[in-house]
Amino acid sequence: MKHKLQGSFNPKHLLLGFFLLGLLVIILRSSYSSSTDSLKSPAKSDGPTPATPACVKIPPSLAAAVIHYATSNVTPQQTFKEISVTARALDKRSPCNFLVFGLGHDSPMWSALNHGGRTVFLEEDAAWMEKVRARFPDLESYHANYHTRVRDADDLMALRSKPECTEVGDVRSSECRLALIDLPSVFYELEWDLIMVDAPTGYFVDAPGRMGAIYTAGMVARARREGETDVFVHDVDRAVEDKFSRTFLCEGYLKEQEGRLRHFSIPSHRSNTGVPFCP
Repeated sequence: MKHKLQGSFNPKHLLLGFFLLGLLVIILRSSYSSSTDSLKSPAKSDGPTPATPACVKIPPSLAAAVIHYATSNVTPQQTFKEISVTARALDKRSPCNFLVFGLGHDSPMWSALNHGGRTVFLEEDAAWMEKVRARFPDLESYHANYHTRVRDADDLMALRSKPECTEVGDVRSSECRLALIDLPSVFYELEWDLIMVDAPTGYFVDAPGRMGAIYTAGMVARARREGETDVFVHDVDRAVEDKFSRTFLCEGYLKEQEGRLRHFSIPSHRSNTGVPFCP
């Protein structure tokens, strides 16, 4: 995510600006409507008394995002249509618990879109994380270590047939090599309503790759007490993201694909032990 830079003007910058401004208008319109309803006085014989508008501040997370994108030529690599897929899910479920693998130029946007909820970012590059924290101290981010490598993807894919890799339970006690058992504790303490897998780095053979992140996202979704978890995987034009998302998040749970983004909706398996790993 942090490497997805564009040094010159890009139409996506303008589209993202319109997207955030539209969100701002909706929030302000809702706030204004609520405030005017509360201020209306009983109607008099000569007609209703005009309501007095109240001053309503926009959420700090949204203010920071608007300022950031209005003053930067650097935009997220996801397209407007790809971003809109996740935004629609957030519109239905926020405020919620939203976990993002990766800390990047789109992070202020995700935090703003989940205003009132908890948005957590896991980042592999400690130096980059501190740089982003300095500019956006309100973003909740944690350093994460990964033990896999892209060059081992084929061997890891074969684990799909292993019982220890399909058993639903506490991922921290999993014996599956794909399970990420040493992430920051916050990851295991919450049930996540949305998970975005847009990290770690996966475009060269010695990079960690997203095999473990995709697998672990699917397993914590199955292990939640009830309900469904929306899981999004970006860069599915690459072999690892394509194969691992189809295999461990399951094509039967695929709701939508837009460009290089896939959206899966994975139900809880905890209350129904007879549910197969994939439908």
